[in-house]
Amino acid sequence: MSRFEAIDFYNIDAMLTDEERMVRDAVREWVSDQVIPVIESHCRAGTFPRDLAQQMADMGLLGVNLEGYGCAGMSNVAYGLVCQELERGDSGIRSFASVQGSLCMYPIHQHGTEEQRQKYLPGMATGELIGCFGLTEPDFGSNPGGMLTTAVDDGDAYVINGAKMWITNGTIADLAIVWAKLDGVIRGFIVEKDDAGFTAPEMKGKHSLRASITSELVFQDCRIPKDRILPNVQGLKGPFSCLNNARFGIAWGALGAAMACFDSARQYTAERIQFDKPLASFQLIQNKLAWMLREITKGQLLAIHLGRMKDDGTMIPEHVSLAKMNNVDIALEIARMSRDMHGANGILDEYPVMRHMANLESVKTYEGTHDIHNLILGRWITGIQAFF
Repeated sequence: MSRFEAIDFYNIDAMLTDEERMVRDAVREWVSDQVIPVIESHCRAGTFPRDLAQQMADMGLLGVNLEGYGCAGMSNVAYGLVCQELERGDSGIRSFASVQGSLCMYPIHQHGTEEQRQKYLPGMATGELIGCFGLTEPDFGSNPGGMLTTAVDDGDAYVINGAKMWITNGTIADLAIVWAKLDGVIRGFIVEKDDAGFTAPEMKGKHSLRASITSELVFQDCRIPKDRILPNVQGLKGPFSCLNNARFGIAWGALGAAMACFDSARQYTAERIQFDKPLASFQLIQNKLAWMLREITKGQLLAIHLGRMKDDGTMIPEHVSLAKMNNVDIALEIARMSRDMHGANGILDEYPVMRHMANLESVKTYEGTHDIHNLILGRWITGIQAFF
């Protein structure tokens, strides 16, 4: 197939700054040259391309929208565009950068002490230190407030017991941002990989996100120094502030997967001959391509406006819920439709659509399921909490 051509029907490009276009184009080129040629083999093998992680760090893509400590300090729109291009390559590639920046570096940057920022953030920006984020538990996903993981004050240390599940980067992480109940209140802690009582076995057998490392985190009397608590936040506000940043990136990232599937369908149907003419000449195919164009364009407009609101401080969590829910939903439907338009060839890894489709099934679930985001919006509309 020919090189990827980005869709920009409403000239979103004109709404971007020179810096935002520059970073997007650089990441787009890097994904085409470095990610696309190897990602299918990693997906088949169920392995994460560690060398690509270091290349992302070398490009300044880790914590790209954070200020200071070696971070690039770019706009949130620039961060969104980075996520878009990374997920065009693979959801697992975008997940790595998203977890590192939004879920691990952000809470240290926002809720940590200056000593913690100086100790961890420069190394995380350069890729020397890899982080993971421990919130979800085996029995508590959509209800994080019910978590069973606990921390106990034991003199000069905190002792953590419990388990976390579905943790991106866990097995390769140098540190984990772990949320646990201390005296019944949810607090954030920094756990390092060599802390006694801490293990992070990798989870196997996935049909989705196969080029990403997914792990358990297990804490058995894990003792950490007291200076590793995040002092500036308590309750669910802490993890939710991180999740809102990650969901923001997902709203953009899903568009990258959708654009990849659209481009593959457009190229394939233009070249595939049936009944002596290209598939693209048939009304049903053109109707599907037009629907994809419509939904991607609406998703792009949602994302760019969301990014500008985040940059000017007017974004609220419900705005993020709508964008994450909508853009992942349409991306998954576009992947399914593209797979159908490729016919039997759609299941081959010669084309990216089946991989994106499988990945997006996970993306629709993590960082708040589709239904949970509907309930968040329902609460905003009615003022009534329907979660319990």
